Amino acid sequence: MTILITGANRGIGAGLAAHYRDRGEEVIGTGRSGAVRIELDVTRPESHAAMARALGETAIDLLICNAGVYLDKGADPETGYGADLWAQTFATNVTGVFLTVQALLPNLRRARGAKVAIIASQMGSSTRAPGGSYIYRASKAAAVNLGRNLAADLKAEAIAVGIYHPGWVQTDMGGPTAEITAEEAVHGLAQRFAALSLETTGCFETWDGLAHPF
Repeated sequence: MTILITGANRGIGAGLAAHYRDRGEEVIGTGRSGAVRIELDVTRPESHAAMARALGETAIDLLICNAGVYLDKGADPETGYGADLWAQTFATNVTGVFLTVQALLPNLRRARGAKVAIIASQMGSSTRAPGGSYIYRASKAAAVNLGRNLAADLKAEAIAVGIYHPGWVQTDMGGPTAEITAEEAVHGLAQRFAALSLETTGCFETWDGLAHPF
């Protein structure tokens, strides 16, 4: 199985890459820097085009759209949430996901029963609205919606799409006081990806297998 992971240079992405390599799978890690196989800035169309050229006719069995940013943590609603933060966040968390899928559609089509896993967040659920983090929440809500619509369009091509809340994870983004370790998140997510099928395409699930309300 060949797996491509965006944002594989740190956090959950790096953990997933190590997990699949330990299982003997072919892993193509991407990131803007660090120990990655392909350099990819998900906000830049030309970077996606370069990735597609580098991959050529490689079949991708599992695409994990993991790259993401959280730039408005702790922002003040009166003085924060600048327009530049909205643009940067949506460029990575939403447009970046779509551009990645779009660029790799030929590679996904070459695999039999390919899958796309989008790492979103429960913070994008309309049922969770405790306030704050407006930009991040809005971007993850858009990522959930994007995943649902991709699932509808790609089902006819036998490509399943799943959307996942990875948990509150002890990474640079989640912080040291988060609820679960990166290892726990990786193990749970890998199980979710394995269970994804055309019957469950469009699902929004937590790392530990619970259906999450939209």
